[in-house]
Amino acid sequence: MLRTSFAAFAALAAGGCARRSPPGILPGAAPVRPLVFPTISLDRVIRTTAGLRPYRPSGFVVRAERFADTTVIHNYGHGGGGITLSWGSSALAADLALHADTRTAAVIGAGIMGLTTARLLQDRGFQVTIYARELTPYTTSNMSGGQWNPSSVFSFGSTSDSFIRQFQNASSFAWRHYQSLVGPRYGVRWIENYVLLQSPPPESPTGIRSLIPDVFAEWILLGPGEHPFHTPYARRYLTMLVEPATLLDTLSRDVLLRGGRIEVRDFQALEQLLGLEEELIINCTGLGAASLFEDPELTPVKGQLAVLYPDPAVDYIAQFGSAYMFPRSDGIVLGGSYEEGVWSLETDPGVIEGIVEANRRMFGV
Repeated sequence: MLRTSFAAFAALAAGGCARRSPPGILPGAAPVRPLVFPTISLDRVIRTTAGLRPYRPSGFVVRAERFADTTVIHNYGHGGGGITLSWGSSALAADLALHADTRTAAVIGAGIMGLTTARLLQDRGFQVTIYARELTPYTTSNMSGGQWNPSSVFSFGSTSDSFIRQFQNASSFAWRHYQSLVGPRYGVRWIENYVLLQSPPPESPTGIRSLIPDVFAEWILLGPGEHPFHTPYARRYLTMLVEPATLLDTLSRDVLLRGGRIEVRDFQALEQLLGLEEELIINCTGLGAASLFEDPELTPVKGQLAVLYPDPAVDYIAQFGSAYMFPRSDGIVLGGSYEEGVWSLETDPGVIEGIVEANRRMFGV
């Protein structure tokens, strides 16, 4: 495949600012810098991964539950928005913990929810021990793509008004907190996102954006001639991209540096959890909550990724339908699969081929 640079497009955009913009498009909104398309082919795939999103149609759970002398605060079920919502959802859980009579807490799970909950509890004066079956880099969170985008979190029409408020509060807090982590230490950076469209979208916000419009920065519609992609329209906005391996490793170190402990332990039954010496337990077990706390609504949604050789010249996100491309330092991540109710962590060569092909088509190849 040939690498495609769009210097010519940049020159066209720079020279055409005086022309009349199509309806709904801001004058001068087109990027003036060239965009480099990734070289996408199966022979450039350096690894494939599969992860299971802990999905609940009615949304994630943040609530307290009492078991004799033990208080359990749940923080699980975030679907495809775990990385995105982590700090906000964990802040809600940590605030609930302040009502407990103890300042010693056990956090169950060392994925993104467990680590962010532990850190926020420490900031509130708690002594924390994390108990987990798996540690980074072997947690489900390590398999995440890492774009800041609360997608596949719940099903519209299946939620309550109280959950929508919870979702809005968690999104707002997480959006602001991630901005304080931007930089190489936590692996967070600002990045442009281009959503390719065959037709202009409705003018009024729809979907997730109708609930949290303030967390989509520089939301701009680009029309024909305003962008280098093969579709007539493209939505451009600014978001953040997280490197999961960097973030999770740094958070693990932060927990330990602040006096926390991390202990490898597998819990097969609720009775084992309640046998811990801590009287405050934060349940961040993700899909594990389905059996530990008998949550029949919790279901896995399998997502598979193909990772290409890294390319620093590709410095934006692109999405078209279900296909998406994230440029991380450890490789160019291609995704686009969504398999509800599938528990297998094995990658499927046919699915991987489909992901690669869908991303090739996204770039008009």
